[in-house]
Amino acid sequence: MTLIDGKATAAAIKEEIAGEVRAIIANGGKQPHLAAILVGHDGGSETYVKNKVIACETCGFKSTLIRFEDDVTEAQLLDQVKALNDDPDIDGFIVQLPLPRHIDEQKVIMAIDYRKDVDGFHPINVGRMAIGLPCFISATPLGILTLLQRYGVQTSGKRCVILGRSNIVGKPMAQLMMQKQYGDSTVTVCHSHSKTLKEECRQADIIIAAIGQPDFVRADMVKEGAVIIDVGTTRVPDATRKSGFRLNGDVKFDEVAPKCAMITPVPGGVGPMTICSLMKNTLAAAKKEYYQ
Repeated sequence: MTLIDGKATAAAIKEEIAGEVRAIIANGGKQPHLAAILVGHDGGSETYVKNKVIACETCGFKSTLIRFEDDVTEAQLLDQVKALNDDPDIDGFIVQLPLPRHIDEQKVIMAIDYRKDVDGFHPINVGRMAIGLPCFISATPLGILTLLQRYGVQTSGKRCVILGRSNIVGKPMAQLMMQKQYGDSTVTVCHSHSKTLKEECRQADIIIAAIGQPDFVRADMVKEGAVIIDVGTTRVPDATRKSGFRLNGDVKFDEVAPKCAMITPVPGGVGPMTICSLMKNTLAAAKKEYYQ
């Protein structure tokens, strides 16, 4: 069994990006600039945005963090999005989700200039991805693709089961894994209401678990030699930890790992690759690789 080390892979990619940024600046080019809008004080969002700022420093990017309190109006937030759209120094930006209930998330996503949408959530980027055109691929699916490629996982013609159908992971992952230039796999999407979920999993060469239920995937659902990508990151109580909780994946790791050819751990698997992929998208935005 090979452990797919997302932390080490992400560190290597960030070093590669930093080298490219140094070369761009040495040749008189502009330093890539990523901005983030953070509303409120959600613990998970705070940690994620802090890690993005650190990643920007590692990659040699300029970063800007714009904070609003929970009571910010939708109009104020949309004004800020427009200001970032219009700022020529900002190459890409993200609006950290979730947003407070009084704000329409989809309206905010739609307001982002798709050429600066490094999260890959704008319908134009989602649509271009679906038909195989150059675009910003959302960070978690891009991170998973990168791990599969870097670890030499053969995906062409393989059976891939995706657990979960979210707009952030499940749906884009299915689109990418079936496309010839990416996964070229035979893809099945299962979810909590799938009647034959266990049977589908048992036939899979690759399982991408993004169902949001800790320890959902058990040994009896996995065939010998499968590759398991665990996207789950649920906080579960743990009295032995200083924080009082630990991060738990969708896969019962100790049970499943002995049967696998390869598996990602939680934490240290897909998570670090998500931020790393955001850095890749920001570099692409700065280089105007997709949209002139």
